[in-house]
Amino acid sequence: MTVTGFFPGSFDPVHRGHLDIVARALGLVDTLVIGVGVHDGKKPLFPAEERIKLLEDGVAVLAEKAGKKFAIVPFDNLAVDAARENGAQIIIRGLRDSADYNYEARMDGMNAEMAPGLETVFFNASPQTRHIAASLIRQIAEMGGDVTHFVPENVAEALQKKFGT
Repeated sequence: MTVTGFFPGSFDPVHRGHLDIVARALGLVDTLVIGVGVHDGKKPLFPAEERIKLLEDGVAVLAEKAGKKFAIVPFDNLAVDAARENGAQIIIRGLRDSADYNYEARMDGMNAEMAPGLETVFFNASPQTRHIAASLIRQIAEMGGDVTHFVPENVAEALQKKFGT
């Protein structure tokens, strides 16, 4: 049996913490589908198409190295529904700290009720990436700070272009 994982998120912007989870998830699945969330009520820094492009470069290298398949898709519905639509048996989630765990544990319970048989797999953030948060990256970039420690080069360039720094 082949295993497909679904890793949902906003990825606004994608950062080294996201890519760390992707690399580790590729070790568990045959195919990893990354779902880029699109929600009418949110105003992302980057539109979905650009977030997908920014993800593609880093994920392609990781998937090739692991010898695995991947896809990146936008979704505007429940993560469990998007996971099922993409043939996933597991949802991948990353945890940085206990606040993430508390939120994700509740979400896992809700998802289990809505989609029995769709399992959630949690990856603890690596010590090198645990402190990284997209909201902080956006703040630093907006104020002209150096974000190259936190994001891939293509993302740093996109942030510089976005904020004119």
